[in-house]
Amino acid sequence: MLHNENCPVEATLELIGGKYKALILWRLSEGKLRFSQLRDQIKGVTPKMLTQQLRELEAKMLIDRQVFPVVPPRVEYSLTDLGKSLMPLLIAMRDWGTTYLRSKDQEPDCFMVDHTPLPQTN
Repeated sequence: MLHNENCPVEATLELIGGKYKALILWRLSEGKLRFSQLRDQIKGVTPKMLTQQLRELEAKMLIDRQVFPVVPPRVEYSLTDLGKSLMPLLIAMRDWGTTYLRSKDQEPDCFMVDHTPLPQTN
C-alpha cells in the first residue's frame, strides 16, 4: 500500500492524536487555564506528559502560551483560532463515542458528556 504524504486524516491525527491532546483542547475551549488547572482537570496525566502535550500543541499553533512577568511566573494557555476550528471535530468524536459505548451497553461517563464547548473570545 502506498503512503500518501498529504493524507487529510493523517494530518488531523498528527495534530490531535495521542491520549491527552483532545482533552486539553476541550478543556481550553472553556477558556484560559493555567498548567496546574489543566493537570487537576485531566485525570491521569503526569506533569511530564502534560508539558510534552502542551509543547506539541503550541508548536502546531493550536494553543497559545502566555507568560506573565510575575514572581512566581504565571503561564496561561488558550486556544488559537486554529485550535477553536477543531471543536466541531471533537464534538463529533464525542457523539460517535457516546453512541458506540451505548451500543456496548456502557454508559459514557466523562466531563465531555452532555457538554458542548463554547470557544471563548480572548
